[in-house]
Amino acid sequence: MQNLTKNPTRLNLLDFTKEELEEIISPRFRVKQIFEWIYQKYADDFSQMSSLPRQMRENLSEKFHFSPLQCMKFEQSADKSIKYLFRLNDGLLIESVLLPMKPEILDEKGRVLKHTRYTICISSQVGCKSGCAFCLTAKGGFKRNLTAGEIVAQVLWIKKQNKLPYERRVNLVYMGMGEPLDNLKNVAKAVRILSDNSGLAISVKRQTISTSGLARQIKELGELDLGVLLAISLHAVNDKLRSELMPINKAYNIAAIMDAVRNFPINARKRVMFEYLLIDGVNDDLSQARELVRLLNGIKAKVNLILFNPHEKSPYKRPSLEKALSFQDFLSTKGISCTIRQSKGLDISAACGQLKERSINNS
Repeated sequence: MQNLTKNPTRLNLLDFTKEELEEIISPRFRVKQIFEWIYQKYADDFSQMSSLPRQMRENLSEKFHFSPLQCMKFEQSADKSIKYLFRLNDGLLIESVLLPMKPEILDEKGRVLKHTRYTICISSQVGCKSGCAFCLTAKGGFKRNLTAGEIVAQVLWIKKQNKLPYERRVNLVYMGMGEPLDNLKNVAKAVRILSDNSGLAISVKRQTISTSGLARQIKELGELDLGVLLAISLHAVNDKLRSELMPINKAYNIAAIMDAVRNFPINARKRVMFEYLLIDGVNDDLSQARELVRLLNGIKAKVNLILFNPHEKSPYKRPSLEKALSFQDFLSTKGISCTIRQSKGLDISAACGQLKERSINNS
């Protein structure tokens, strides 16, 4: 996508749902064609939309653009993870990550039996208000919410850049920079745009919204009934420690979060994901695993253990794999589905905010 900041009066077409565009573009059937050109054929500009009349293409280019960000830098890990640094049209920076989760499988003749399975981690804000002690994003403070189109553009750009056909299934996690539920209106709109069958058609069942535990907004998200999956960044099992790690806990304590989760609509075959960041000597012993079992009693839960990804501005350390396995084994023996997230991108700026921070310091 080319940069189109020279005409700031034009609207970002990616900010609109198909239904909204049908109210302002006539005839309405052209909107479906526009969606297909942008999201399925990966058009760079309106001039390429050959199925539209020439005059309409010219009129559209005067009113709209669909290039709200530029890739300023990227780093690729040995494990094929790619971290992207994007500049928005107002000059602010955000990050996104492409994560290969399962490798490509070929038959004996070299034909593809199964394509690589990808997850795309996207940002919802420039900076973050939550102020988590272990997170580098919080150190830069909060600048603003992303628009729905700026959220959508991250996915579109990454799929296009990596030549992933629109129909190639990917999973999306709203786990990048920012607190998604602090920008619920735009995140919910992005979910609808990304899942539209005329566009990228990414099922809501493949979209996971992660939150640090904004109980009121969890309730609001549930009432929207989008069908997305929910992930809770828990990271501690008592309010004292959680408030130290995550100041948002002073507003929404663990009990409030659990009440909101218990009332969240979830598909019968799905579970609520609880993200638990293991930090060496802080929250990784078996007494805390035991308390976690108690907290999750009665909830269809899955626990995702994450080994802390160290960065130079943090006092925290990464725990040993042995301690993580011990924690996992305890939960599993108590009947709780538990995985250890495979660490990605440890040889690049993998933690949220690292690539941005390094780029600013080196500029």
